Amino acid sequence: MSVIRHNFDTGNRGTARRLRTLLKLSALHEANIRANPLPYLERASERIYQLENILFEAVEMATSQTALSSAPDTISVSKAEYQRYLACLAIIENGLAQLVASDRDG
Repeated sequence: MSVIRHNFDTGNRGTARRLRTLLKLSALHEANIRANPLPYLERASERIYQLENILFEAVEMATSQTALSSAPDTISVSKAEYQRYLACLAIIENGLAQLVASDRDG
């Protein structure tokens, strides 16, 4: 007796499952993703675009001099909190710089 091996396209299922997970969709969408991935890829593309805009706006707001000069109120923060802010800003600026660099390369 011999064993007949079947490839049930497990790689494609894994890819569809990962896309579904990243888009935070229910398991019911997985078959639809495999059958017609275009709407889901468009949804992912739109989400990436929104995240890019958020990154850009965050860096712009954090480094904008006009936002700082127009605020008449002064607040005090601890040195540790200010260091966390600077670390977060550095991460965002680095991510945006990588995004811009990949756009130039691609």
